[in-house]
Amino acid sequence: MTPEQLADRLEAAAHRIGPAVAHSVEHAAELGRAQIKGNASGRPGPNVITGAYRNSWQIETRHLPYGAQCTIGTEAPQGRRLEFGFVGADSLGRIYNQPPFPHVQPALPAMTAALRFGMLSALEEVLR
Repeated sequence: MTPEQLADRLEAAAHRIGPAVAHSVEHAAELGRAQIKGNASGRPGPNVITGAYRNSWQIETRHLPYGAQCTIGTEAPQGRRLEFGFVGADSLGRIYNQPPFPHVQPALPAMTAALRFGMLSALEEVLR
């Protein structure tokens, strides 16, 4: 391969890397949200009463020139208390001794593995 051919190949790869990485990041975020929702479907995570909390988990994606950024979260007020627990008085003076029901933290290893595999697959796809 000549230097010119290599330069052309690298330039073509630079144009394809952004969409490939974005796809992998979005896929890992979807898998992560599914895992979080699954973990929030009963013990050891929080019990399900209406399903509103579980369905409150959303993904916010921001596309970048050479990839993407995804944020997984909930605006439900009980999110932090369910994940980390709460001991003490709340703003209304009620006393709580609520244990944590982790559902996000147990999903992190699966999200990390999915993202790592996705990045390797994106690089492999782009450099073919």
